[in-house]
Amino acid sequence: MTVYEPYDWQALRDQMVQEQLAARQISDRRVLAAMRTVPRHAFVLPDVRHLAYRDSPLPIGSDQTISQPFVVAYMSQLLALNGTEIVLEVGTGSGYQTAILCQLARQVYSIERHRALVEQAAARLDALDIHNVELLIGDGSQGLPDMAPFDAILITAVAPVLPITLRSQMADNGRLVLPVGNPQHQYLERVTRHGDTWQTERLLPVSFVPLIGRYGFGQHPSGPLEP
Repeated sequence: MTVYEPYDWQALRDQMVQEQLAARQISDRRVLAAMRTVPRHAFVLPDVRHLAYRDSPLPIGSDQTISQPFVVAYMSQLLALNGTEIVLEVGTGSGYQTAILCQLARQVYSIERHRALVEQAAARLDALDIHNVELLIGDGSQGLPDMAPFDAILITAVAPVLPITLRSQMADNGRLVLPVGNPQHQYLERVTRHGDTWQTERLLPVSFVPLIGRYGFGQHPSGPLEP
């Protein structure tokens, strides 16, 4: 039975890539290809599916959001992935960013504290035949020390500072991208490790939900938790 689709999703993805990404700061061909391939509309709630390819965040339930396409592409590009890497993602959310990373890396581990989101993301990724990923439920601020080191780490929630636990899980020459600040004022940062030296670049202002956990914010994010 053929299911009628009211939109030409591929045409909308092509338009998104051309107008929102390639026309701005996204030049990595592998990132552009991944954004053109992964169906963002499959990762949003049915009542906002028609907005899937607009350059804006959208709600996904559990008081979480899916980031706007430009931010997803920009953060992915900052990781400079070539397809051989093992990547840690903190904050699975809808699974959309996870799916993009799976197109760019060899293996992705993604950790999320909301069980419902993990179950939904797992179903979406499985339906798209994406299997180079392992989803876990837990405190993402602590990372996955048993699986470290990671060639790249992507944190999709704002932290008051870079959690020392995650910094220690970076491989030599590894890259880590995260928003830093508070729920009102935050910037995207990229951290690169060279031996025992970590170089930090402050980039553009962003807006993410708080990183909740031992090395993030408390349940009501007025400040960082003490280790």
